[in-house]
Amino acid sequence: MDKVPLLELRNVNKQYDNGFHAVKDVSFKIDPGLLVGLIGPNGCGKTTMMRCVNSMHKTSSGDILVDGETVLNRSPSHIARLISNVPAELKASFGLTVFETVMLGRYPYMENLWWETEEDETHVEDTLRKFGVDHLKNRPLNMLSSGERQRVLIAKAYVQEPRLMLVDEPTAHLDMKYKLEVMEYLQYMVKKDMSIMVAEHDISLMARYCDLCIIMKKGEIVAIGDPKEVITSELIEEVYEVNASVGFDQDGELYVLPKRYRSKHE
Repeated sequence: MDKVPLLELRNVNKQYDNGFHAVKDVSFKIDPGLLVGLIGPNGCGKTTMMRCVNSMHKTSSGDILVDGETVLNRSPSHIARLISNVPAELKASFGLTVFETVMLGRYPYMENLWWETEEDETHVEDTLRKFGVDHLKNRPLNMLSSGERQRVLIAKAYVQEPRLMLVDEPTAHLDMKYKLEVMEYLQYMVKKDMSIMVAEHDISLMARYCDLCIIMKKGEIVAIGDPKEVITSELIEEVYEVNASVGFDQDGELYVLPKRYRSKHE
C-alpha cells in the first residue's frame, strides 16, 4: 500500500477576478518529516500558493489534501489543527504580550474561547523556554527586535501542534546571525509527523537547510527535488534571468553567487 503524503496539491489554480493567473495547474506531494524550501522571484506565486493551502485564499480549481483528505471547504478551526501559519510580518499586535501572542496558537483546541487550561499554559511556558523567549513573556510584541519577534511568531505556530507549518519569508529584515538562528529553529522543529514549508528568497540558505526545494516561476513549478541537485546556474538563469555561479564550499554546502542581470536585449 502506497504511503499517503502529508500534503498533496492536485492541479491547483488561483485566478483573480481581474484575470491574473497567480497559480497555474500546480501539483506536487510532500511527505512528513521534511523542511521544504519554496523559492522563486517576486510575484511568482509562492505566497499565493501557501495562502491557498491554508484556505486564506479560495482556489479557482483543483484540490488540496492533508493526510489524504481534502481541506477545501473545511472550517477554519479544523484547518488550524492541521496547518499553522507564520506570516512574513505582523501588521498589528493589538498590544498583546509575548505570552498572549503565543497562547493564540492554542485557541483551535479550546472549547471555551476565553479560558485556556492549565495544560495550555504549561505548553506555552515550555515553548517559550524552548525558543529562548521566556524572559520576554510579559513584554509587548511590538517592543521586540525583528529576530525576537520572528521567534515568537514561530513559537505561536509551534504550540498549534500542526501537521504542516507554512512560513513566509522568515529571515526578511534579519541580519546574518538571526537568519541562521531562525533556520536552525525551523530545522529543529521538523518532526517525523510534521513538515515545514518555507517561502524564502535566500537560495543559499534554503539549499543549506532544506531537504526539498520547490522552485516557481510565473505561477508554475519549474523544478522540485534535492536542492543540491536541482539548483544549478542554468536554473537560476531560467528563473531569475540572472547569471550566477553555483558551487559547493569545502564543507559541501551549496552556494549561489549572482553575477549580473541578463538583459532581455542580450
